[in-house]
Amino acid sequence: MNGFACKSSTTVQADDFSLTGLHIPGNTRNAVGAAVTAVTVTQITGLNTLGISMGRIDFAPWGINPPHTHPRTSEILTVIDGSLEVGFITSNPANPDNRLISKTLQKGDVFVFPVGLVHYQRNIGNMNAVTISGLNSQNPGVITIGNAVFDSKPDISTDILAKAFQVNKNIVQQIKGKF
Repeated sequence: MNGFACKSSTTVQADDFSLTGLHIPGNTRNAVGAAVTAVTVTQITGLNTLGISMGRIDFAPWGINPPHTHPRTSEILTVIDGSLEVGFITSNPANPDNRLISKTLQKGDVFVFPVGLVHYQRNIGNMNAVTISGLNSQNPGVITIGNAVFDSKPDISTDILAKAFQVNKNIVQQIKGKF
């Protein structure tokens, strides 16, 4: 399922169903001030065919988990520490105005992001924040919008991006240089 072969039942061990280290904060010293520690079938082979995964997201003060989507899963996020602004954009066919659904969350609060919708999280505090996300796929995938559009291989033509975003080609080149 999702490209992963099942392990023979005669070779299965406890280590196939466990992961150590989720208590260790991720490195948030990066351009966005956040780090995702994924727990998918890639990290725990015993998740194969179970249809679940999870992740820890660490945020530096004012750090963000940039706009992204999960093509194969919905996500439920719980704030473990800190406070976050979270939100998703409604899909075009269901709501042509691309409405933002957002909320400020505190420690212990939960928020759901429907499958495939562009969403984000932002630490709105001066202290680190931590969340745990549950996902209903063993291999949820992630498409970070900025990376996908401005750092594709091969590149999307600057002409196309300039017209799509209705900006000068030089601005597109500047943005591409950040990725």
